[in-house]
Amino acid sequence: MVLCAQTVAGQEVPARDEPRKTLLALPDARTIKTVGQPHPFDFARLKGDARALASKAYQAPAATLPEPIRSLTWDQMQAIGFKEDHALWRDAGLKFRVRFFHLGLYNKVPVKIYELHNGQARQLAYDSALFDYGASGVDGSKLPANLGFAGFQLAFHTDWRRDVAAFQGASYFRAVSDAKQYGLSARGLAVDCGLPPRPEEFPNFTAFWLERPVADADRLMVYASLDSPSVTGAYRFEIAPGEPLTMNVDAAIYPRKSSPSWGIAPLTSMFLCGENDRRVSADFRPEIHDSDGLSLWTGSGERIWRPLTNPSSLRVNSFVDNNPHGFGLLQRDRNFDHYQDDGAFYDRRPSAWVEPKAGRDGQRWGHGAVKLVEIPTADETSDNIVAFWQPADMPSAGDELLLAYRLYWGLQMPHAPPLGTVEATRTGIGGVIGKPRTYYSRRFAVDFAGGKLATLAADAKVEPIITASRGEVEVTSARPLAAIRGWRAMFDIKPTDDSVEPIDLRLYLRAEGRALTETWLYQWTPPAVVDRKF
Repeated sequence: MVLCAQTVAGQEVPARDEPRKTLLALPDARTIKTVGQPHPFDFARLKGDARALASKAYQAPAATLPEPIRSLTWDQMQAIGFKEDHALWRDAGLKFRVRFFHLGLYNKVPVKIYELHNGQARQLAYDSALFDYGASGVDGSKLPANLGFAGFQLAFHTDWRRDVAAFQGASYFRAVSDAKQYGLSARGLAVDCGLPPRPEEFPNFTAFWLERPVADADRLMVYASLDSPSVTGAYRFEIAPGEPLTMNVDAAIYPRKSSPSWGIAPLTSMFLCGENDRRVSADFRPEIHDSDGLSLWTGSGERIWRPLTNPSSLRVNSFVDNNPHGFGLLQRDRNFDHYQDDGAFYDRRPSAWVEPKAGRDGQRWGHGAVKLVEIPTADETSDNIVAFWQPADMPSAGDELLLAYRLYWGLQMPHAPPLGTVEATRTGIGGVIGKPRTYYSRRFAVDFAGGKLATLAADAKVEPIITASRGEVEVTSARPLAAIRGWRAMFDIKPTDDSVEPIDLRLYLRAEGRALTETWLYQWTPPAVVDRKF
């Protein structure tokens, strides 16, 4: 498992002498059993519980599963399905239904799940009768009655067969838009991500409260408690399906330890190879990625696009900012031909955008940095990309950090830049065709479209504004590209020393003193001198 990859979530399995299970006293959920008695619940109580928990020593959850589910393979796990006719709220005439995930494989510790109705919460009980074990080889009747759930998924009335959001594993959750295609994930919190040799800590959502919606409601409230050795927290999600699907998130975070390294609103994705990075490309598919770039809208108003890479070694970049308008991991390339994948459908993968919401002081998030962690991977099943916000001032043990933000999931993100945007980044050997190459250089071709680019005359005086942290920039050009109704900027970067440290590149197009495009940022690592071949 690579750094920042997904891990398991949960808390201890209920004791054998648990309270007697009863049927949920609601007409639409007659087959779902409950544990214990109803108890009052609201977000204020959840925050109070999280604060109190932070003052106590961390208790690691037990993670022992009984046979045979302890040894399930991937294929066996996929054969276990939730029975649709047992879905929570199925017969209530509501726009939402809930299905549950079975424990096994990567998810070894159960999470508590409650139904919340009229201010009263009641824990839902695991029952093997809720699941179809299919070809898994598991006899559900022999599993412990108190086994528990691994998480849940939400379905919306527009298509009961397909789920629109899922919460499963550590503090991970995912969502889809109308395209009904999963891709990247979000997390409640990242701790010590991208700080080797310190191992990353993965906080867990240990319990969820699903608030029963009123009739015709098209939004669902979900609450979650978070726990880890370093931090506790209380979360509230207001989920609204659509294009894009939105989640309004309120978080209250309480450190157990001082000087933490937190990632707020972390997004986790995968980038194996693309048109700009073919380091790992022994595959018939030209591109393999859930996201192709990090998009930033800074507090000062600058729009930035940073193409993702699959580096040869761990790479961490910080984009310092004050009150950012937002950031996201996007999948801009929607051309099937660029992927040729008719199973994973990377061309349909959703983008995700984080929009900070103002607090009581009127500021969105204050000073800090958006951090981008890129991890080497040789396999598309590993999530090797993480982006998150890191506050400049970290709270200490005993403090409270309150945050609010909105998450967007979909094919098109809100607040599209009014400028031209990066459509593609390509790289290759530098030099001038037909002339002998006497030294090593790298060619970059960056395509821009949108904004005012399509309205420019072919002879417009468009300048590529290019800077490099090291080396020499040469063979620069900017010219119309009719195929995308945009413009292509090209340049070579020539290393002027033997260093293999990354070179930071920056580019945008300008005309008559005004920016025409967002800013393209890139970090290129020159090869070793012995590998600088033409």
